[in-house]
Amino acid sequence: QVQLVESGGGLVQPGGSLRLSCAASGILFSMYDMAWFRQAPGKQRELVATVSSGAPITGGGSTNYQDSVKGRFTISRDNAKNMVYLQMNSLKPEDTAVYFCNADRLWVGGRDDYWGQGTQVTVSS
Repeated sequence: QVQLVESGGGLVQPGGSLRLSCAASGILFSMYDMAWFRQAPGKQRELVATVSSGAPITGGGSTNYQDSVKGRFTISRDNAKNMVYLQMNSLKPEDTAVYFCNADRLWVGGRDDYWGQGTQVTVSS
């Protein structure tokens, strides 16, 4: 059974920091591209950051970010622990959303796509 379990959300003041974690089980973690998405009330779910599959020595671990979070957020993964993280600094009220962890893999047989249940991040004074 595949599980993605997010943690680390909460209430933080503008300018503060949070670190989200996502623990994956039931998948060959290193083979999956991992991502963080977010969904604010009344808005569509949007991609925040991605980190590619594989080990750095083979070109894996490359990252991409939504423009609005570049320079403030950092995504990382630990393949040995089946974990992906999102370090969020200089948080703004517009970062308030439910944040979701996603695991995605394309292969010859199709596509595997898994989601966590989400963790709430609220940025407010």
